[in-house]
Amino acid sequence: MKNKKREKVWCEHYVFGDSLRDAEVRDMAQKLGRSEIFSVLLYNRGYKDAESALHFLRFEEADLHDPYVLADMEKAVDRVFDAIESGEKICVYGDYDVDGVTSVSMLYLYLRELGADVTMKIPKREGEGYGVSCAALDKLADDGVKLVITVDTGITAEEEVEYGKRIGIEFVVTDHHECRSELPKACAVVNPHRPDCPYPFKELAGVGVVFKFVCACEMKRCRDKGVAIVDGIRNVCLKYADLAALGTIADVMPIVDENRLIVSMGLKLMEERPRPGLAALIDASSSKKNSDDAAKKRKITSGFIGFGIAPRINAAGRISDAAIAVRTLLATAGEEADRYAEELCTINRQRQIEENRIAEQAYEMIEDCVDLENEPVIVIDSNEWQQGIIGIVSSKITERYGVPSILVSFYGSVGSEETAIDDGKGSGRSIKGLNLVEALGYCEDLLVKYGGHELAAGLTVKRGNLDAFRERINAYAREHLDEDAFKIKVDVDCELQMKDLNIGLAKEIQYLEPYGTGNATPVFVMRDVTVKKVTYTKGGDHSRLYLEKDGINVNAMYFGIGEGMLGFESGDVIDLLFNVDINDYKNVQSVQMIVRDAKLSETYTQKINEQKHRYAELKNGGSYCAADGFVPDRDDCSRVYTLLRKEYRNGNSLTDTRKMLKELNRAGQREINYVKLKYIFEIFNELQICYVEELDKDIYRFEVLFRATRTSIDKSAILKKLKSQCTDRVSQ
Repeated sequence: MKNKKREKVWCEHYVFGDSLRDAEVRDMAQKLGRSEIFSVLLYNRGYKDAESALHFLRFEEADLHDPYVLADMEKAVDRVFDAIESGEKICVYGDYDVDGVTSVSMLYLYLRELGADVTMKIPKREGEGYGVSCAALDKLADDGVKLVITVDTGITAEEEVEYGKRIGIEFVVTDHHECRSELPKACAVVNPHRPDCPYPFKELAGVGVVFKFVCACEMKRCRDKGVAIVDGIRNVCLKYADLAALGTIADVMPIVDENRLIVSMGLKLMEERPRPGLAALIDASSSKKNSDDAAKKRKITSGFIGFGIAPRINAAGRISDAAIAVRTLLATAGEEADRYAEELCTINRQRQIEENRIAEQAYEMIEDCVDLENEPVIVIDSNEWQQGIIGIVSSKITERYGVPSILVSFYGSVGSEETAIDDGKGSGRSIKGLNLVEALGYCEDLLVKYGGHELAAGLTVKRGNLDAFRERINAYAREHLDEDAFKIKVDVDCELQMKDLNIGLAKEIQYLEPYGTGNATPVFVMRDVTVKKVTYTKGGDHSRLYLEKDGINVNAMYFGIGEGMLGFESGDVIDLLFNVDINDYKNVQSVQMIVRDAKLSETYTQKINEQKHRYAELKNGGSYCAADGFVPDRDDCSRVYTLLRKEYRNGNSLTDTRKMLKELNRAGQREINYVKLKYIFEIFNELQICYVEELDKDIYRFEVLFRATRTSIDKSAILKKLKSQCTDRVSQ
């Protein structure tokens, strides 16, 4: 593989030993009545005293910010109520991803509840593309639409808004994407990223902005009717928090501030009173639907939504029609909901097949055509990639190689390279340190259009400009990225000892839910853990590890890492990166690790590296002291010979030093270190006890010579020379 994967670097946020910080953590733990480890998790998330921690842990509707602080919110509300009162036809115009689908569904349902004459529009990815188009506006005008409310889109639609005015359509824009210097000249533009917007929380999803818009409308209704505003907000939460949570999780928005409250309320709603369409999707997505556990109350987590529900909704907009997803969410009858949910599952399976096909092609192209040493941004293209899939594949590529990537699809385009008129649709993902929207802005003159977020963006580029764009964005990246940015850094909360790992901690951790960006699932490291046994799930796709440290045993699951992929085996000592989970089997709960990464113990690796260095010094005539334990005796050689003979009789003639040392140094055995083993191999060759040939670094081929007579190792010139290098030779 020409372009190697970037090595993961474990970055511990909290290391015990700072007396002042440790005292703060102990104080917070005491006041909260929680463990110190739990307090460390809060501390790492920015809550450094009991008061702020309690505010984070509680969920109260009063924590929602006033929606009218959003710039233009009052204008937007007034314009919508004017349209309803005058009987104007309204169109909710959204995007085809989960954020857009939930935004359209929520606002459509709410406006219909208000008695509005409302329709909806989500463009098809293939043929229409992202955002508002003049062709779509012509059709809406023909249908009598007078007001378009954009959701999760529209912030860059300056020309389309102007065109709409000319044909009699006004706009209210609600969006959450990055703004350009010029805002659309609409009746109202509601976007927390507006430079002049004083709203205290900028990280709302598109559906989050719609949720605030609905709250603002409901507040106006409550004021007009003399009803308590808090009751109106509670009503909105009970009706729409599930849709807001779904879009927020799927769009990978930070689960902090009011997003945390919105997601928490939404997950609870999905768990206790899911709308028919979501209930059908949850059943279709759940691995327990046909098991004995199906009757149990299902716990709905942000992870289940992000990996189980969201991909199915997204699939419709990626390779089919997002309207199917909207119809699923709007379904009112169970039979209808089941039918739509099954259709989404079928589409998602097709998406998975296509995604895997594109990913394999992309990896091959990268290995053949991309030199990451000189091209820090991967830009590849094809005429055969479905445009709805390339964003997912871009995410995989960025995760695999640790660099920004942009995939461009000319799928379905017309023309040729000679005419250079084809429009390619691109989707990109970035890494911390490179704002993708700013990077695209640097290439603006080479693009038809672009937009998105810091770490994910879309673009349109002419085929004839693609090479120039590739050069330009790589030049920008070389200027703005340093070597440190290319390391795949994995955030770790702290190191745990085996005594810390118990069911009490696992239950405490659940108080931090819901998880997501900005409030990640706690990640821990544990070092020098012995692997007692390794087994694999049916099919060999996942590993079960049986681990031990300090006399305490625990089980671990390593998902996605199967046979031949671990890099270690039973008997090895490893360092682990993991989440803490509760295994509930036949109503018996036990704590288990969910492994995120694992490697041979750093302590072991450092020790071996030091020994390799000492061995090289000795070969060059360096000295040592007797306490180093480098000189083998007859018993040491006998143990090594016995092990080699056993392997040879079993038909094995290959070994490596790590495997040998592990077998030789099992519990109760006197240690044979790396240097001593290397010298034993040399002595065996010299005395023709065995032929031992080093094929590669520390990998050996051997042949045992079965002799009737014994040979004394004292005859070895190699051994005599080694002894002569000892600084306290008397003891030899």
